[in-house]
Amino acid sequence: MKLFLAVVCLVLASASAWPSFLSDEQHSLAEKQQTVNRLLYRTTEPLRFDELEKAAANFHPDADKSIYKDGGAAVERLMKEMNDHRLLEKHHWFSLFNPRQREEALMLFEVLINCNDWDTAVNNAAYFREHMNEGEFVYAIYATVIHSKLGEGIVLPPLYEVTPHMFTNSEVIQKAYTAQMTQTPGKFKMEFTGSKKNPEQHVAYFGEDIGMNVHHVTWHLDFPFWWNDDFGYHLDRKGELFFWAHHQLTVRFDAERLSNHLNLVDELYWDRPIKEGFAPHTTYRYGGEFPTRPDNVKFEDVDGVIRVRDMIIHETRIRDAIAHGYITAADGTHIDIRNAEGIDHLGDIIESSLYSPNAQYYGALHNEAHIILGRQADPHGKFNLPPSVMEHFETATRDPAFFRLHKYMDNIFKEHKDSLPPYTAEEIGFPGVHLKSIGVDGKLETFFEDFEFDLKFAVDSSESVPEVDVKADVSRLNHNDFSFTFDINSEGEHHAVVRVFLCPRRDSNGVVFTFEEGRWNCIEMDKFWTKLAAGDNHVVHKSSDSSVTVPDVPSFRTLIEEADKAVAGGSDFDFAAYTTSCGIPNRMLLPKGTEEGMEFALVVSVTDGNDDAQHDALEQAGPRSHTQCGIHGEKYPDHQPMGFPLDRRIPDERIFLNSDNNAYTIVKVYHKGEH
Repeated sequence: MKLFLAVVCLVLASASAWPSFLSDEQHSLAEKQQTVNRLLYRTTEPLRFDELEKAAANFHPDADKSIYKDGGAAVERLMKEMNDHRLLEKHHWFSLFNPRQREEALMLFEVLINCNDWDTAVNNAAYFREHMNEGEFVYAIYATVIHSKLGEGIVLPPLYEVTPHMFTNSEVIQKAYTAQMTQTPGKFKMEFTGSKKNPEQHVAYFGEDIGMNVHHVTWHLDFPFWWNDDFGYHLDRKGELFFWAHHQLTVRFDAERLSNHLNLVDELYWDRPIKEGFAPHTTYRYGGEFPTRPDNVKFEDVDGVIRVRDMIIHETRIRDAIAHGYITAADGTHIDIRNAEGIDHLGDIIESSLYSPNAQYYGALHNEAHIILGRQADPHGKFNLPPSVMEHFETATRDPAFFRLHKYMDNIFKEHKDSLPPYTAEEIGFPGVHLKSIGVDGKLETFFEDFEFDLKFAVDSSESVPEVDVKADVSRLNHNDFSFTFDINSEGEHHAVVRVFLCPRRDSNGVVFTFEEGRWNCIEMDKFWTKLAAGDNHVVHKSSDSSVTVPDVPSFRTLIEEADKAVAGGSDFDFAAYTTSCGIPNRMLLPKGTEEGMEFALVVSVTDGNDDAQHDALEQAGPRSHTQCGIHGEKYPDHQPMGFPLDRRIPDERIFLNSDNNAYTIVKVYHKGEH
């Protein structure tokens, strides 16, 4: 069954462009989708589709090295590890933060992207599915589809249905097992963790939202810290995107806190106790429960992994780099960061990724922080606990300490941004363009709704017992549709970028933020390109078209049914709107707000887009979540710094407010119903 190469065979090319691929025109997008569906169907159980079963049984990956672009080097290495019985066994937890497990998953990834043809890729995927840990397999498949040019059009099934244990409370999983055992279909309500005695429970709907969880894990799949440009192309502005995506998660969390009358989240300190504990109420499919952390735990060294003083040393070196205005590369040269590109280099060393110019000196502050924070339930390994939620990108945002950690990181980035000179009136302005008015068409109103997702893969199946429908029902935030409106007068034709921000106006005590205080808390709501005609322009942009967000991915069941139907009937499979899961869920574009209406400043800046190389295409393109997720294999579309023009200090707000291309108004976000 020649169905998988278009998804996974990536031929290495230059680091600045998409790699070349071998293609088999006889295979439709529907066939490719069907193959991906079948490879990811019940990954904890043996393959159950005849042609894939035959491939897994009869293919010998290392029999012919000429079928690989690297001469078989990657497959030879993986086969040796397998034959030496060094690979992680099946039915065991997998964590990307475990160096050996990550290495094994990337061994498979390298095999897949080095395939010469469709048959080779299908055979390898089927073969290693039966011989490798299922967590490693799923990770490698998702990473390969995302980074494969011929993966365009493939919709990856929602992870919360492929690996439901990572997203679902253990109480619901247990009920699903009981339903299957008793042959009683059921739909089970999933509650957020904690109780009303815990103030953090009031914002659990944000960190535990399965759509937000998928965005976070997908961002780290799109921009993995292990990425090497030898895989085929450069991840443009990866370090800056690391800053911006996590900054936006943090300010969105703060807006939710203010919506629930809580203070802005405080940052994490290595020399102070972790105030908030966390009981995740989730269980690994194999390996026990996710560890619980009590309140007020003091940081301890994690034996053999990371010491607290290492974190302090690495932080100090990074802050020194900010103070000096340069990063010291591994060869001793200096990389200037007192410029627009500095944030990109800083993101590379803070995460750190393979793009870091000196990982040995600056460490991996972010990645190691996830580990040391996650291991505080068992820092010395006395109880042999599995990884915590902090050691999985799927689950990390469930822990309130995640946002304290990222406020800590965010404040380091702010220290750098504050070291840069403020923008001048000339840099902020757009001569000849006048933003006359801004507004909102429709009421800014949020509400909670019930959402169902399938738990079929959360329970084991048996040939002797029929499957029954088991589903989880969870409450999630949504909002009414609305549109932003802009009246712009232009003295000539211009390519323009419209930047829209929503900024909380008051702190938890009702005190109005100053312009300088408030601009760092602004949520980016949209950014889009438009061509202005000479004269008056009335521009309307729908909330559903925001470049910040993505729609809900169809259920795995829907993807299976539609792909199978398209293959059987020879029809098209067009789910192009769902080919990426990187992006804030569209229904969460608005913060929750309050019943009486929460005040926000709606800030809009219309800037010159003429220097953006793709402005013509961007003006015609449909909605894409490029703001936080970029465009694969291409330059980031916006030449300005992310967050411009609010990313730097504004000591004199008149410079911003007196520019005709900028404007703001006060709006209210209402919440309807109870929470």
